[in-house]
Amino acid sequence: MPESKTLHYPNARHLSQLFCGSEDNLLHVERTLAVRLTTRDEWLKIDGAPEGVAKAEEFFTLLNAGRTQGLAMRTPDFARLLDNYTKDGGASLRALFNEPLVITTNRKSVVPKTIGQKMYLQAIQKNPIVFGIGPAGTGKTYLAMASAISALLKGQVQRIVLTRPAVEAGETLGFLPGDLREKILPYLRPLYDALHDMLDPVDVTTLSEKGVIEIAPLAYMRGRTLANAYIILDEAQNTTPEQMMMFLTRLGDESRIIVTGDITQIDLPRAKLSGLVQAPRILRNIPGIDFHHFTASDVVRHPLVQKIIEAYEQAKSTEPIGPQ
Repeated sequence: MPESKTLHYPNARHLSQLFCGSEDNLLHVERTLAVRLTTRDEWLKIDGAPEGVAKAEEFFTLLNAGRTQGLAMRTPDFARLLDNYTKDGGASLRALFNEPLVITTNRKSVVPKTIGQKMYLQAIQKNPIVFGIGPAGTGKTYLAMASAISALLKGQVQRIVLTRPAVEAGETLGFLPGDLREKILPYLRPLYDALHDMLDPVDVTTLSEKGVIEIAPLAYMRGRTLANAYIILDEAQNTTPEQMMMFLTRLGDESRIIVTGDITQIDLPRAKLSGLVQAPRILRNIPGIDFHHFTASDVVRHPLVQKIIEAYEQAKSTEPIGPQ
């Protein structure tokens, strides 16, 4: 026997945010859950078989829980969440939305701003190795740093190791002024900036001097085994497959690895394959290794950054980008 349920919200804008203001998203729910949806002002009416109505009600209730946590949602998120909901009966969405997620550091508390960011942080908490792949401005490196610092402050690990490949993007290290440390500092500066955003400068200096926080080029990782550590490889798109394998095999007991990078910003010579491009194909079926892919909808910088990324992604299909 058909059933009807009406969900009420504070205002029309609040309701619109749940389906990203897109009628197509409502149609997607109707087709997927076999219900009929009607919206007017601040209410949403669900009609259909009891099972479908109950599922649609829970789906929108969970989306509302995410909205109240301050998580921004765009159409790609909506489609992904609906797909996940139908696959596991809502288990993943309940895990995603029922508990707020806050990463605490000395200077600030870091809260995910998008659905993608929260899924990324949950993956980091569950898996020894996580890849965060996506465009600039999605917070993939910043959230990895926050997770590492929080784990250190809680005593979950004894040290943090931060590394980047020192790839020469149009410049030659040998011609830069200064000693080795001064030559590689520009490559590592973004990691220092993130550290200072989350820890007091004195703490950064003290922990660095004691070796509790180590920042070094990727080449310095060779031959080491890092136990009880949080290890982050940034700008991983500029690693070769050999370097990626070398890095991942540094994992020691009670350690965690996070690999971040943007495969649209590869500075390697054209003849060299990126280790970040190859890794998902080789490692995707190994339990304990998770690949989280960010999209332009996860960008939390200036709104123009998201539009720039989308424009370049669209241009890829019509014209080559880069040197010819």
